[in-house]
Amino acid sequence: MIARTWYGAVPAEKADAYGKYLLETGVPDYQRTPGNCGVYILRRNEQNIAHFLLLTFWDSLDAIKAFAGDNAEKARYYPQDEEYLLELEPNAIHYEVLAPPEKH
Repeated sequence: MIARTWYGAVPAEKADAYGKYLLETGVPDYQRTPGNCGVYILRRNEQNIAHFLLLTFWDSLDAIKAFAGDNAEKARYYPQDEEYLLELEPNAIHYEVLAPPEKH
């Protein structure tokens, strides 16, 4: 299993709207991609900035490429991201999952 992380920051006043936007765009897109094993959106508010960390899990690098394109390291953006994000992080980061969570 592979974990993929992506980071973005938005002005605090746009945090709720951006969270909703992620739930309407990115999350369904991730979930529709064969080989996706889960999506988490993490948010931390710090003064005037809301930090978002997307954590997704995948069966394989090929599954990630089906979502992100041939360059799996490149971040994937949606049309309105530029209206929210303070900057566009160019890359996603991947980790090999050594201990997946237990199923309950």
